[in-house]
Amino acid sequence: MEDKTINILEQYPNSGNDSLIPILQEVQDAEGYISEKSVIKIGKHLDIPSSKIFGVATFYNQFRFQPLGKYHIQICRGTACHVLGSATVLSTLEKHLKLKAGETSRDGLFSIEVVACIGACGLAPVICVNGKFHAKVTDKSIIEIIENYRKENDESEK
Repeated sequence: MEDKTINILEQYPNSGNDSLIPILQEVQDAEGYISEKSVIKIGKHLDIPSSKIFGVATFYNQFRFQPLGKYHIQICRGTACHVLGSATVLSTLEKHLKLKAGETSRDGLFSIEVVACIGACGLAPVICVNGKFHAKVTDKSIIEIIENYRKENDESEK
C-alpha cells in the first residue's frame, strides 16, 4: 500500500521548520486528515518533536485529526445565520448526533464543522452537506435533514 505521507515528505528533502505548514496541508489534502502516524513521520523527517507539530497544527483551525464523516456537515455561523438561529440549529444537531463540532461519529457517517461564513447569507441559516446547501434550516428541519441522509445511507448499503 502506498504511503502518501512518505511520498509527500520525499518532495521536501533537507527541509526545516518553514516547511511544516505546507507539509501538513499536503498530508491533509492527500489523506483527508492528519493522523498520529503522519505526525510522527513528519517529526522524524523535519527533526521536530511530535508535540511541537501538534502545537502548530492545533493552533490553526484548518487542520483536523479525525477523518471526515461520509456526510460532512458544515454549519454557517456568519452574522446572518447567527441572527436567524444557527446557534440553535448547531445545538440541536450536536444533541441529535451526540457529537460536538469538530468530531466525527463512531460509525463514520457524520462529521460537524462550524464555518465562519458559507457565503449564502440570503439562505440563512444555512448548512452544507458534502457540497449540497440546505436553506432556512431550523431546529426541527435539521433533524429531518439528518434522518434523510441516514436513510439514504441505509438504502445505498442494500
